[in-house]
Amino acid sequence: MTVNAALADILDRQAAATEAERLLAALVDGGVFVPVQEDGSVLFFQAEDGTPTLPGYVSEACCAERLPEAVATVHCDVLRLMDIAKQTGVAVLALHSDKGWAHVPVPLLHRTMRERGRQSGGERLKLSWSTHPVAVALRDALARRVREFPTIRTVWVSQARWLDTGVENLMLHVAVDEPLPSPSAHRMMAVLLAEEVTLGDEDPRVGMLALNTTTHAATIAELESMALDTVRLDAASGRVEVISREYDKPA
Repeated sequence: MTVNAALADILDRQAAATEAERLLAALVDGGVFVPVQEDGSVLFFQAEDGTPTLPGYVSEACCAERLPEAVATVHCDVLRLMDIAKQTGVAVLALHSDKGWAHVPVPLLHRTMRERGRQSGGERLKLSWSTHPVAVALRDALARRVREFPTIRTVWVSQARWLDTGVENLMLHVAVDEPLPSPSAHRMMAVLLAEEVTLGDEDPRVGMLALNTTTHAATIAELESMALDTVRLDAASGRVEVISREYDKPA
């Protein structure tokens, strides 16, 4: 990725305050470019109150223009950003585009990750097959309605457990043939939770992460190997395939 266009759009329009959820989604999906010094260490900013902030730019060119003292930049996905924040104790991200900026508290990033989910080679998030009634209902609803979202290719339904905290929730990983953040994936989630599945107070929360079929091919291949409940849409024929261990059980 050379530029996080979705994040740049929000910052350039100075819409971070009114489109906070979209900004967080764009940050999680696309990451940012972090400036580094000659020795490879991160170049931090200092806020007005004296506390350090971790700067992130929507592109290398933006960083070169706005922070010429940086020797280079490193593209950091959201997991790397959280690692840096954890190791350094920095509590705020300072995001910059050509025409705008915004501060994002690190706890908001953690909250977004918990809600949407993100796999990191099995190190942070453990995914497993779920027989929870909500998971089954989501799978069946997807089979009925996925054709309404033609850029969606595959959806995996899983039980997700964060290894750092033990927090568990249900997760939809959605492979899409469109740039991220994915409008189709977000519309699909809205339809499922508004029209198909009613979550009770005791039910697990449901998170979603959109994956681009080209950019995230390695993650998609890993998901394919996990034997999760899977709903797949063939774009050419409109055929929907549902794969589940439930159907493998002997009669």
